[in-house]
Amino acid sequence: MAITAAMVKELREMTGAGMMDCKKALGETNGDMDAAVEFLRKNGQAKAEKKAGRIAAEGLCTVVLKDDKTAAVVEVNSETDFVAKNETFREFVEAVAAQAVESDAADMDAFMAETWNADTSKTVQEALVDKVAVIGENLKIRRFEKVVAENGCVVSYVHGGGRIGVIVEAETSAVNDTVKEALTNIAMQIAALNPKYVSRDEISEEYIAHEKEILLAQIMNDPKESQKPEKVINGMIEGRVSKELKEICLVDQVYVKAEDGKQTVGKYLEQVSKEAGAPVSVKRFVRFETGEGLEKKNEDFAAEVAAQMGK
Repeated sequence: MAITAAMVKELREMTGAGMMDCKKALGETNGDMDAAVEFLRKNGQAKAEKKAGRIAAEGLCTVVLKDDKTAAVVEVNSETDFVAKNETFREFVEAVAAQAVESDAADMDAFMAETWNADTSKTVQEALVDKVAVIGENLKIRRFEKVVAENGCVVSYVHGGGRIGVIVEAETSAVNDTVKEALTNIAMQIAALNPKYVSRDEISEEYIAHEKEILLAQIMNDPKESQKPEKVINGMIEGRVSKELKEICLVDQVYVKAEDGKQTVGKYLEQVSKEAGAPVSVKRFVRFETGEGLEKKNEDFAAEVAAQMGK
């Protein structure tokens, strides 16, 4: 029976398998659609579907720089740390990052539907399904972010062999090795101390008001502190809010390489600006940490073996 493009398209839509895999399945089954679906299931697709519900909270983050102005960071998850160290998996993560830095996708759905640059017969989603079948664990392309500097440059830093990936976008007319080295130091700061904002200017009044409300409730629930005068209590709240903002705002954090142990990142940037002969400021940053916010599977190897043996 002649295998038509329409038949291949139909099978591809039914199974999510690659185009060439669908064509082969139809050829092997003489065009029988149901038999072709079964063929694909027996040759890896069902394996991928079965594993899709399992928790993938390990994995890697990586960053790709296209040039001084363009970078992308991705997180790809696996079920186990063992697979995260596998060279085949690492190569796939690098390929995903290379895809992301060239992508114009606005969200994950659009990204997953893109043509896979490493094999244009597949989509990114199909390439992922194929890799699940090869590696034998559930894998997930969890997120990506592309950063394009408008008036400056981007630098990157990857920590812990891929546990944390950081991109820093800077505004400056002085793009040289000295400035990039300083920005890389700041990227390392972001990896280590995990700030939430660049500066206090990014924090809404609603957030600060909410924090003050919580602090006031804490004070009023303390038998000793609640008895203090209102002026003192207000001063305590302002002091605690200020301390919190110093921890979550990048430019207010103490610079990790400060020789005096006091210099803030903001003051360090002022120093770098003087040395560069032009203002250097952090416009934004992106920090991905592998598995953050995901529930990790509690491994019980003995129980798993017993279950597989039917005990």
